[in-house]
Amino acid sequence: MLLRNADGNHLIDVADVVTLTNPYELTVVGRYLWGEEIQDPEVFDKEQLRFLSGESLPRCWQDSRYRDREVRRVKCGTRVDDSDYYQGA
Repeated sequence: MLLRNADGNHLIDVADVVTLTNPYELTVVGRYLWGEEIQDPEVFDKEQLRFLSGESLPRCWQDSRYRDREVRRVKCGTRVDDSDYYQGA
């Protein structure tokens, strides 16, 4: 998968998409795409990677606890002090 490094806007080829989408992995191994020779693999932080369009990676690929608030709300019931408090229609 081709991604862009946010620091220098260089293209990076990430071969292991499973590691990229795993929220428990903070880094991914990839190769810069420049020159005619294949570059050596390097470790990149997921926070520094962007799609080619400039969008950041989905939160569910980076944060293993991205749904904790929703799970807590469903398990414990909605509370007034939650920012996503639903009062009903």
